[in-house]
Amino acid sequence: MAFFFNRGRSRQPADVARSTKELLLRVQETPNLPKAEEDLAKQLSQMKVIVQGTQEVNTSPDQVHALVQATLQEDLLYDLSRTIHLLPFEARKDTQTIFSHILRFRPSNYAPDKDPPVISYIVHHRPEILVELCRGYSESQSAMPCGVILREALKFDVVAAVLLYDQSKEGEPAVRLSDLKPNLPQKGDGVFWSFFDWIDKSSFEVSADAFTTFREILTRHKNLVTAYLATNYDLFFGQFNDVLVQSDSYVTKRQSIKLLGEILLDRANYNVMMAYVESGDNLKLCMKLLRDDRKMVQYEGFHVFKVFVANPNKSVAVQRILINNRDRLLRFLPKFLEDRTDDDQFTDEKSFLVRQIELLPKEPVERSRPARETQSGVNTAVA
Repeated sequence: MAFFFNRGRSRQPADVARSTKELLLRVQETPNLPKAEEDLAKQLSQMKVIVQGTQEVNTSPDQVHALVQATLQEDLLYDLSRTIHLLPFEARKDTQTIFSHILRFRPSNYAPDKDPPVISYIVHHRPEILVELCRGYSESQSAMPCGVILREALKFDVVAAVLLYDQSKEGEPAVRLSDLKPNLPQKGDGVFWSFFDWIDKSSFEVSADAFTTFREILTRHKNLVTAYLATNYDLFFGQFNDVLVQSDSYVTKRQSIKLLGEILLDRANYNVMMAYVESGDNLKLCMKLLRDDRKMVQYEGFHVFKVFVANPNKSVAVQRILINNRDRLLRFLPKFLEDRTDDDQFTDEKSFLVRQIELLPKEPVERSRPARETQSGVNTAVA
C-alpha cells in the first residue's frame, strides 16, 4: 500500500539527476529504444519544471540549488552535451531550457559580480562541456539547441576564452581556464576553427546558427578578441578570407563581409584593422567584391573597401593598386549602386572616396607612421 501513497510525491532533485544519467547512458549505448527515450523525456521534463516552474507552481531556489549540485556531481551536463542529438525533439528543447537556467543560476547571497557557479565550474573543471556543445553543430538535430546554450554561456568572457584558446582534438581533455596560453600562436586545431567548416559546409539552418555563435564569439568580449586576433592574425584572416568571404553560399558570403567590416571598424581592433588594410591582397579581394553579381555583396564589400581608401597611411602595395586602377575607379564609383538614392550617407561616402582617389600621388610614397594616439582619427573618418 505504501507504493500508492508515494505516487503523488515529487522526487528529490538528486534522484531525478541520477535517473536521467542512467537513461542517457542507455540511450547512448543503444539508440532508438522507444521506452528508454520516453522515460528519459519524462525525466528531462521534470528537471525543466524544477528549474523553470509552471504557471501553477513557482520554482524553489533550494530545489534548483539541489538540482544544480546533483547535475555537477553526476557530470550530467557533459552527458547531455554529448547525447543531445539522440534525444526526441521535445526532450532537446527541454535540455536547452535546463542548460540555460542552470548556467544562469546564482544561489541566494551569492556575489553578483562573480560568474555563476556552474560557469566557473565548467571553465575550471569541465571545459569539455563547451567543446561538446560546439560539436553539436556536426549533427542537424543538435545544432540549434546547442547554439542557444552556447550563446547563453558566451555572455561570460571566460567561456569565450576557453572556446578561442582550446586546441584539443576529439577524445582529448579540453583546456582549463588556468592553462590558457594566449601569447602562443595557434595551428588551427581547436574547436573554434571548426566553425569555418560548420558555417561553409553545413545545411542552411546549421550554417546560419553556427555563424550566429561565431559572430558572438568574435564581437561580444572585445579586449579578449583583440588580443586573440593580434596573436593569430595570419591564420584567422587567411581562413576568414578564403573560406567565408569567398564562400559559394550567398548568405555566408554576405554575412561574413558584413562581420569583417564590423571587426575592422571597431575601435578596439584598431591595430588589427591597420594590419588588414596594409595588404594589397586584401584590397584586391575587396575590389573583386565590388564587382560581384549580387548588390548586397557589393554594398557590404564597399564598407570594407572604404577603409583602405580612407586610411591616410596607406602601404606602398595598397597605393600602387589604387594608383594603377585610379581611372577605372573614378569611372566606376560614381555609378556604383546609383539606385541607392535614399541613402545619403552612402552617397557622401562615395564622394569622399572619389576625392581621396583623385588626390593620390602619381607614384607610391613611403609614409612614416604617426604616433598611436594620433591614429584614432582614421577610424573615426572611415566610420
